Order: sequence, then structure tokens, then C-alpha cells
Amino acid sequence: MQTKALRIYGKNDLRLETFELPVIKDDEILAKIVSDSLCMSSYKAAAQGADHKRVPNDIAENPTILGHEFCGELVEVGSKWQDRYAPGQRFAIQPALNYKGSLDAPGYSYRYIGGDATYVIIPSEVMERDCLLPYSGEAFFSGSLAEPVSCVVGAFHASYHTVQGSYVHSMGIVEGGRTAILAGCGPMGMGAIDYALHSDRRPSLLVVTDIDGERLARVESIFTREDAAANGVKLEYVNTKDLPDAAGTLMAFTDGLGFDDVFCFAPVRAVVEMGGELLGKDGCLNFFAGPTDKAFSAMFNFYNVHYASAHLVGTSGGNTDDMREALSLMEQGRINPATMVTHIGGLDAAGGTTLSLPKIPGGKKLIYTHISLPLTAIADFAEKGKTDPMFAELDRLCRAHNGLWNAEAEKYLLEVMA
Repeated sequence: MQTKALRIYGKNDLRLETFELPVIKDDEILAKIVSDSLCMSSYKAAAQGADHKRVPNDIAENPTILGHEFCGELVEVGSKWQDRYAPGQRFAIQPALNYKGSLDAPGYSYRYIGGDATYVIIPSEVMERDCLLPYSGEAFFSGSLAEPVSCVVGAFHASYHTVQGSYVHSMGIVEGGRTAILAGCGPMGMGAIDYALHSDRRPSLLVVTDIDGERLARVESIFTREDAAANGVKLEYVNTKDLPDAAGTLMAFTDGLGFDDVFCFAPVRAVVEMGGELLGKDGCLNFFAGPTDKAFSAMFNFYNVHYASAHLVGTSGGNTDDMREALSLMEQGRINPATMVTHIGGLDAAGGTTLSLPKIPGGKKLIYTHISLPLTAIADFAEKGKTDPMFAELDRLCRAHNGLWNAEAEKYLLEVMA
């Protein structure tokens, strides 16, 4: 089977190449990739090359395929797995295999599996670790976004609180409590808002902050106060950019009690420190954002640690159960990961986009691996549609979904570009 894939040979050395995949073994599965969502982790891998902890040292001779947020269909199933999987089945993959203590993961470490490819070979360890997850949703892009959504799910589960008078920790946010999402209008913050409003464990108060008025207005149009109220949540949006006392303004929503759970979605010292100030008794500050600076630090009030049980937690990704929960919520239509997507493109756009991710504004960049298309912002569909009927129709389909990417647009794109 011939495949086309984006492979990494070294630091900032990504090459889109066509080559032959070997015949699958009895314990492997051949799969077709349809969509891959690009992640900043892939940018870090591309920038660091073999210095990255998940990228092998010999990529100059044995390049690996990039991309770990992917969804597709099984094509051929080796005999070992035919009692569990079948050709034509849609799937997503949890890339954090944790196989025999190794950090190896699809999209970083393997020669024949990664999301930026047309066809891949799924190795036995993915199935052995139960990380090949059946997916029955309508849209492939939702399956791709299950991995980033699982990171949000994991963060909410990792937050914890003490049980008064014992040493037992109660896991998860406080149900019916007070939650703040700081710097929350990026793609991952939007995923957190969606999950906070529509999962089984919800706060009674959710306050979302950002310093970009346009971004806040857009998020507010997607996650409305009315929808939140229908789910038992009072939702407030606050632009903290020019507030003389941002922490005081946010504390007022809690009548001075502080927040039970604060999520920080930007690796910015001032944001982290404000998060600490907002904590109420037994409050949990969840540092979600991953800094690139290994020396990143911030002040934290240890008087409150001692006397008010203030505490910190951080997560870096979700586990397989988190991903199953994400897939289930998508399949039920309870959460909509399309809120994260701002750009689409073909496989030919994957390399340049990956290397430029920090410089490209917006949210998730979605790659469809079997088409050729420059990376294009959904916001630009209307302008492009003046001269291109395909973009005119994509613009119409997205406008029908409040400007969001959607299953109908995906289906149309794949059909017209086939």
C-alpha cells in the first residue's frame, strides 16, 4: 500500500513524501487517515527534532510521521484483532500509550503511523494498550479533536478537594460550586467552557476571562448565558485587560468567598498569580497551559496553603478513559468540538502550518489528508467564495452553524475535492 505522509528528518526538517508501507503483520492494522488536527506539541517536536523526548535519535535515517490528533477508517485488520475490529470501522487513537514505560507515541515516534498521512499501519501495542478507540460520530473532525478534548476532561477530573477532617481527596471540580476559566477564549479554553456547561458535573457559577474583546464576544455568541442557565450554570464573561483590580472584580461574583476551582489557560505569570488570589477555602488552581520556558515560575500565597487549604494541580494530556468520555459526549451531541476549529487545509498544507503554528492566529488547524488545499481560515470563506463556488458553499454551510465548521461542510468538502 502506497501512502503520502509528512515526515520529520531533523529540526525544522519536515518533508511530504510518498512511499510504500510494508505488508501488515497478523498483529497490525492498516488504516486510512481522513483528518488530523494540528497541535502545538507537533510544532515543539518539529522544532526540537531528535532532542524531543518522544522523537527517536535516528530520524535522519528513519524519519517518523507527525500528527497525533487523527481520525479515520480501518482498512485491513490482522488476524489477531479480527474479533475486536473490522474493516470500515471508524476510529480515534489515544497517542499516550505508556507502553512498557516508554514515551513512544503515534505522531512522534513511529515510522508508519501518524496523523499527517493518507494510510498508516497501526502497531500491535496500540491495541494491546486498548488505545484504538471505535468512534461512531458523524464527522471525522470530531474524532480528531477527541484527543485535545480529552486533555480538558482530564484536567477537570484531576482537580481535587479535601474532605474535612480526613486525608481523603475528593476528585473533580466542586459540583454546584464556583469555577473560573482564566484566559479562556482560545481553542482549549473553549473546550473547557463547553465541558463545564454540558458534562455531568457542572458548577453553579462559571466566570470566563480574556483580554481580547472580539474573542470574548465571539465565545459569548457560541456559549450563551441562556444556554448556560438552561444547564443550571450562571455564566459571566469578563475582559480583564483594563481593569484596575481584575481580581477584585472577579471575586465580587462570589460575594467575596472566592472560587472553588480556577483553571489557568495561559502560561503568563500575572494570570497564574491572579488565579491564586481568586481561590476560596480549599480552592484548587489548575495550571492547564504548558509553558515552553523550563524556568517558568510565579508567586503563590503559602499562608493560604497552610490556613485555607489552597492547592495546585497540573495535567499534561488526558488518559484513555478521558478520551472515551470525550468521544461519548460528542456522539451524544452534548459537546461540540467544532468551536475549537478556525482553519482547514489539505495534507500539502500540514508541513508549513506545523512549523508556523505559533504565528498563526485563531484556534485549531484541521488537516484533511486526502485533499490538496492551502490552509484557509473559516472567516475567509465568504471573501474566497466571491470567486470560488466551493468556498461560497462552505461559507453557507458554516453560517448555518453559527460560523462553525460542521459535519455537513466536511462531507461537502470531501465529496467536491475527491
